[in-house]
Amino acid sequence: MAQLSVEEKASLVAGATFWKTAAAPGIAPITVADGPHGVRRTPDSGQDFGLGESLPATCFPPATGLASSWNRDLVERVGQALGDESRAQGVNVLLGPGINIKRSPLCGRNFEYFSEDPIISGELGASYVRGLQSRGVGASLKHFAANNQETNRMTVSAEVDERTLRELYLPAFENVVKREQPWTVMCSYNRINGVYAAENEWLLTRVLREEWGFTGLVVSDWGAVDDRVAALRAGLDLEMPGPVADSHAALVAAARSNARDEKHLDTSVERVRRLVTRSTLEKGPDFDVDAHHALARSAATESMVLLKNDGVLPLEAGKPIAVIGQFARSPRFQGAGSSQVNPTRVEPALDALMLTTPVEFASGYSHAGPDEALHAEAVQLAEQAETVLLFVGLPEGDESEGYDRTDLDLPAHQVALIQAVTAVNPRVVVVLTNGGVVSLEPWHDSAAAILETWLLGQAGGAAIADVVFGSVNPSGRLSESIPLRLQDNPSYLNFPGDLTTVRYGEGVFVGYRYYETATLPVRYPFGHGLSYTSFEYSDLEVAKDGTLATVTVTNTGAVGGKEVVQLYVSPPASDVRRPVRELRGFAKVWLEPGASTRVELALTSRAYSYWDVASSTWVTAGGDYVLQIARSAHEVVLEATVTLNDSRPAEKLTLESPVTAWLQHPVTGPIFRRAAGGDVVEGGANVLDMVGSMSMRRLLRFPDVPVSAAQLKALLVAANNPVVRGIARVVGRKRG
Repeated sequence: MAQLSVEEKASLVAGATFWKTAAAPGIAPITVADGPHGVRRTPDSGQDFGLGESLPATCFPPATGLASSWNRDLVERVGQALGDESRAQGVNVLLGPGINIKRSPLCGRNFEYFSEDPIISGELGASYVRGLQSRGVGASLKHFAANNQETNRMTVSAEVDERTLRELYLPAFENVVKREQPWTVMCSYNRINGVYAAENEWLLTRVLREEWGFTGLVVSDWGAVDDRVAALRAGLDLEMPGPVADSHAALVAAARSNARDEKHLDTSVERVRRLVTRSTLEKGPDFDVDAHHALARSAATESMVLLKNDGVLPLEAGKPIAVIGQFARSPRFQGAGSSQVNPTRVEPALDALMLTTPVEFASGYSHAGPDEALHAEAVQLAEQAETVLLFVGLPEGDESEGYDRTDLDLPAHQVALIQAVTAVNPRVVVVLTNGGVVSLEPWHDSAAAILETWLLGQAGGAAIADVVFGSVNPSGRLSESIPLRLQDNPSYLNFPGDLTTVRYGEGVFVGYRYYETATLPVRYPFGHGLSYTSFEYSDLEVAKDGTLATVTVTNTGAVGGKEVVQLYVSPPASDVRRPVRELRGFAKVWLEPGASTRVELALTSRAYSYWDVASSTWVTAGGDYVLQIARSAHEVVLEATVTLNDSRPAEKLTLESPVTAWLQHPVTGPIFRRAAGGDVVEGGANVLDMVGSMSMRRLLRFPDVPVSAAQLKALLVAANNPVVRGIARVVGRKRG
């Protein structure tokens, strides 16, 4: 460090080009590349905003599909493959995974994120990082934080309370950071409660480093820095891309005029140096293109969710079928924007299906829009066929980084085609292609089966053939809810906000947390997914301290398959409103027909806790917690109860405390009620309840209050004494 000039230090904390960091004596440059579901290594021309043609790489299923696998091991294997391909292309840091919560189904970048639930996002995100970094390639965990929409993403302020941040939007990041220590964390563009993420000291230093123990480097999203010195002070180490002349000048001036700023600069330079040191591995060998394509195919089979099946699936190989829909011939297999991969090959579903069974094909529509002649041809084919596979979905332009969707609907001409085809054939399997949730209305009931394939990557066509013909038993489960109407989504009235702010008014009630708590029906709940076999659960046991749940799973069907065991926790009633149930653990197991296995699901105290704003910590309300084994967030099959003690810190009683707090306190409550002669009822109303929210100081201003100032002072001393308070609680319980 002593050998570097201030100018050299300032140059090191910004990129040298669009994809490379700067060099200095003893510090080599490194190369970064976009991900997350494939390596997008592009020429470093700087003339195309980094979106130019990239080197061929395996396009794996995007996160929206991988999340539906609920398979940690699978995601880790994908991460390992991405690491191998990064090494082969000379990439030191791959920019992924994206683990932002799917707050609204309209977010244009939902295809790149895992789930509406932080457990799924955090667990699978950790698997991805572990696999990638095991190959000596750094991950870049993104986008930190509260980046849940594309509309005005560069400037919008996410107005979100701390409890909601702590319980929903930060835990996935916390999980990955604490368990896997990603080499880098990428800050988001947006503001959080008015402060840009790049300049947010609370986020980047207090939470990320001091609370969670992050030891890596914080990098900006590309172009996310406004005030470079403020960002440096907040904890942002590397600005990308570069070079940025005004940032360099500002850093040099700040370091020369302020010793504290020079210390901040030295700290960030040291983090850059450490990143370079751990990244300077030699370029790896060429990756096994065929093996990675096979892995992409395997991942795609587990990414699909069989939503509905009236017995038409699996199909019998060798029996003729009709295939309708342009997506079968020219598939859409990834989202648009910075994550777009140049695949090593692409397998359309139509080609794969024709290898298994006789097929007649009609496109039914073009990607450009409706076509009456194509529509009529498809209906005529459907009328003559025994079984129809109908491929529909969202066109490429409907979903992309940079903008959000405005509705959940499939294109109108595709809906008309579904209705026309199902009107002439009762055996129609609808195969969906989409990165985010789409509405299944009004055609849902007329389809014999519905297969949600999301975006499956380059091997998706072969994977679809594997599933529909039963060589692979579908095992995907929804990682996000499918509502009946967009208006039912809890974020509906607050998404995407106005030009400058978006209010997270739904709080912690996002996705299934809202639907289940409000008892609002959905088309398909979080966690739903069908199989070609059946599973039963039995013998749920829970440790007395609630740290372990164990359950037996049995395959009661005729074929082998994978089951996703889902564990939810339902809290007791309390003065803090909480979701009726929340996912707290999951496991995926393979079982042959008739086989059983015992599944263990570990829990920590966080499984029962909520964030207490007053004490700024995680607390557990005392009472009975119900642990639920479920097939989805809506279908509970087994329950067990564990009783936990209250860990909430005792609130200090003051004259500013509301009357309700005085009445509920174990020391002062009984005294006040006796002094008042019990509940005071006037005009049919309980007077004590009427003044419950008033501070005690204000109540004392009323005439005839039967308590003196001296008595209150003595009561305060006793009430805030932990020994007296503990005795009062014991006496109260015995009297109760």
